[in-house]
Amino acid sequence: MEIVIVGAGIGGLVAALALNAARHRPVLYESVFELRELGVGINLLPHAVRVLADLGLQKRLTDNGIETAELLYFNKHGQKIWREARGLEAGYGWPQISIHRGKLHTLLRECVIERIGPDAIHAGHHLSALEQNGTATELLFTDRLTGERVLRRSAELVLGADGIHSAVRAHLHPQEGPPIWNGAVLWRGVCESETFLTGRSMFMAGHANQKFVCYPLSPRHLAAGRSLTNWVAELRFDPGVAFNREDWNRKADPADFLPAFESWNFDWLDIPSLIHATDDIWEYPMVDRDPVGRWSFGNVSLLGDAAHPMYPIGSNGASQAILDAAALAEALDSHDDGPTALLAYQDRRLEPTAGIVRANRGQGPEQVMQMVEDRAPDGFDDLDTVISREELEETALRYKRLAGFDPETLRRTNHA
Repeated sequence: MEIVIVGAGIGGLVAALALNAARHRPVLYESVFELRELGVGINLLPHAVRVLADLGLQKRLTDNGIETAELLYFNKHGQKIWREARGLEAGYGWPQISIHRGKLHTLLRECVIERIGPDAIHAGHHLSALEQNGTATELLFTDRLTGERVLRRSAELVLGADGIHSAVRAHLHPQEGPPIWNGAVLWRGVCESETFLTGRSMFMAGHANQKFVCYPLSPRHLAAGRSLTNWVAELRFDPGVAFNREDWNRKADPADFLPAFESWNFDWLDIPSLIHATDDIWEYPMVDRDPVGRWSFGNVSLLGDAAHPMYPIGSNGASQAILDAAALAEALDSHDDGPTALLAYQDRRLEPTAGIVRANRGQGPEQVMQMVEDRAPDGFDDLDTVISREELEETALRYKRLAGFDPETLRRTNHA
């Protein structure tokens, strides 16, 4: 079955690989003309790495990313709240991998070209119209800049993997409106630095209104005793303030956020120096969309951010798109009829991802930082008097269960 995938991001590329492995003929259409190594860091959780390992990609991932050893939460004073092992260090059969988004995108794209062919990805094709006519769907692609027609074609199945501003989702849910901003703005950057903590540590510090996230990306830098460090600074504002960009293309001025972090020079990392050492800093608002009750309409469905855009909390955005791709391929393998397969895929993935969207709005596992801020804003001498270990463990495990990467779930299922 030939399947048109609209969008050649991480979700679309993994879907193409999974569908190709299931003996289908995927073809991808991407709006931008030049596919470059853009973006900053990204985390892949063990259940997503499991899918990519099944596709024969684990060595490529570990050659290009860091196998995360631990996740730590700190308060705004740099005091440790919680530490847990991650990936292989936590006993999973697959690592958690931190990798540059552009590097991941490149290796996935190269793999698609190797396995499916050089004509598998068509850049510069912006979906401007979609018409469903019984068993076939007509798609019109145009030049995004000029609006001129590039291609009109039909497809047996159409998969919208075209991100938070999905044209396919807009066709299926035309009254939805723009993404929802929660008042938080993220500033992101990557720079070379000294190693911190174990050299393979990911940490979050602060609370709901002010947070800093940091983790290394490059095994090559680590082998040389250095770190290619991805960082995220987050501040919360009045949601009435206008922020209307939800992409990676807005460069930022550190003066907009650095003053709030000038005192965050901890024993184990000088955060202001890290920000000062970064050449390119990117700004975007934290946005998502309300979960919808349906993704699949006849022979058209959604995947990844087009289906379930969520806040970047809990390292789940890309991982859930990868799980979508595996579930879609399995549904098509189990059903002869395409629309029936798309409904089965939707039934498997819609409610779990909606639950993650809602949990991320409540800060997901990061809520422990806010709990400590509420109870001990000036810091603590004894953490046990502020929050119990049982409360910390339950918060972490509850989110893992919801997101499908607690160890028991991975032992029970072929794919989480």
